[in-house]
Amino acid sequence: MIIVLFSAALHASWNALIRASYNKYHDTVLIVLGAAVWTLFFLPIIPLPAVESWPYLAVSVLIHVVYFTLVALSYRSGQLSLIYPLMRGVAPVLAMIAAALLIKEFPSMGGWIGVLLISCGILALTGDSLRFGTFDVSSTMFALANAGVIVAYTLIDGQGVRLSGYALSYTGWMFLMTAILLLGISFAVHKREMCKSIKTGWHIGLLGGGCSLAAYSLVLWAMTHAPIALVAALRETSVVFAAIIAAFLLKEPFTRLRYASIFTVTIGVIVMKVF
Repeated sequence: MIIVLFSAALHASWNALIRASYNKYHDTVLIVLGAAVWTLFFLPIIPLPAVESWPYLAVSVLIHVVYFTLVALSYRSGQLSLIYPLMRGVAPVLAMIAAALLIKEFPSMGGWIGVLLISCGILALTGDSLRFGTFDVSSTMFALANAGVIVAYTLIDGQGVRLSGYALSYTGWMFLMTAILLLGISFAVHKREMCKSIKTGWHIGLLGGGCSLAAYSLVLWAMTHAPIALVAALRETSVVFAAIIAAFLLKEPFTRLRYASIFTVTIGVIVMKVF
């Protein structure tokens, strides 16, 4: 439990780093690059993922490039206390809808209660942002789109990790190749600015990248020692950690309604994953 809660805090922390940065896209690339640097310490000494997982790994890399790009765009004008719950809360709802439509796997009563709680929490969050004049349409749309991307990479990586035989190896190569592709795109578009960002912000990349890599790796480790549903549910406490960071470190305006909304979204996601 402690490990998973720590992982949730790390995940919220690297999102907060992007939200607080001046250039959201460049710092997102730096964080992915930082994660790739950390993988170089263990990838040379562990086995490669099984060949059967390579197609999933390749698709995952492409999806993660889209994911990290949308993260940067979402935080460009959107607040952490709205965007983060949107991405983390809407994703399981979309996954449930996809399961019902594609494989006729309909949710239990707990699933429907979770959807209701998440919907109410997000609606209240949106209303609170409108009241304060902090609601941004484009950032919200990017966040909602990224919720769909999260569903996609979760399904791909879920299958890929099972076939890989080595979860840490699969995760490490995914981060490394995503960084190479994302960095290549960034250099092609604005090489000078990217070079300057690496020179001045390398420490942000290593810190955020370490948080990102550790958060994902710790969750995978926890799933080998505890029930997957319990780990997945506990991980969603990252929404609460994001709220705390937004309120106390980023000084975003917070009301009782916003706290209640974020708590409702968190409970909704946990209910969906446990029942």
